[in-house]
Amino acid sequence: MKNAIKRYWPEFVPIILAALLTFLLRADALYLREVFLALTLMTAVVASVHHAEIIAHRVGEPFGTLILALAVTVIETALILAVMFSASTANALLPRDTIYATVMIACNGVVGICLLLGGIRHKEQFFRIEGTGPGFAALATMCVLVLVMPVYTTSSPEGTYTNSQLIFVALSSLSLWLVFVFIQTIRHRDYFLPNESAFDESVHAVPPSQRKAISSFFLLCISLVCVVGSAKLLSPSIYFAMELAKAPKALAGIVIAAIVLLPEAWAAIRAANADRLQTSMNLTIGSAMASIGLTIPIVVAACVVFKLPLTLGLDPKDLTLLMLTFLIGSITLSSGRTNVMQGAIHLVLFASFLFLTLVP
Repeated sequence: MKNAIKRYWPEFVPIILAALLTFLLRADALYLREVFLALTLMTAVVASVHHAEIIAHRVGEPFGTLILALAVTVIETALILAVMFSASTANALLPRDTIYATVMIACNGVVGICLLLGGIRHKEQFFRIEGTGPGFAALATMCVLVLVMPVYTTSSPEGTYTNSQLIFVALSSLSLWLVFVFIQTIRHRDYFLPNESAFDESVHAVPPSQRKAISSFFLLCISLVCVVGSAKLLSPSIYFAMELAKAPKALAGIVIAAIVLLPEAWAAIRAANADRLQTSMNLTIGSAMASIGLTIPIVVAACVVFKLPLTLGLDPKDLTLLMLTFLIGSITLSSGRTNVMQGAIHLVLFASFLFLTLVP
């Protein structure tokens, strides 16, 4: 009985969560509803990671990590647009805060944890700089175009772009992301393939059948819908709690980014623990790139068509931390060899980001 539950729970949990989410839409008991929403969110994250790993094992790297990055980016874009359409003037900064938080969480938080835990268990880990390096450079270029240049342009008020500038930046970001995906999946796929590790049981396991992979794809979609649905229903309570605590508005972007990155972060940490750091890098850099390369074009299109206000330029404090992140990353990730020291540096940067957001 216990083995049967362990074997079949991933197939039934997404459907149960979807039914529970439908029930919670009509629930009136406020606190009970919030507790169940939080449990639904966390369980949906676990289920989504499980099914994403099944798909990744079937299609192989780096296609598996790309599928998860695309799915998570769809969630992020849907959450941003849902909040912006609900109160466009008050949330003109939300896309900026969410994208900035995504980059900082991915490049400092997730990378830092992966390098630290991987270094503790395996002393040194390796990844291919041929794939990660260009991805990191493209991410830095996107961040400068989207988050830095609006501070210095003069055609519109500080921190904003004109419509023509927005369209140019959106197309540039999308082009860089498409080229990266082409390199990752076709031209230089071998740059992103992880080395086999004796610690990783999935390397030696028999790949799942095509039928199981297809069912996992649909169950992954259901799980991700549960993630975004739970997060959207929880967002009013999160905003209310932030107002009671008099927390900075930028915290909303961090909450959204943390929610949508949970599946990838978990998968990346598990891969690093299994001595597959290349997979961790594929996930973190790929998700950060997709967050800009896909989210920004869709958000820009919505803002231009529906004339929603949009402010992208960072303030000096965040601008400094972002530039420091890419400077440090260009040093710690330049050799393709990592240890606990690199992880500690990135985690200190991540802690600084969180602390200075709460205490600006």
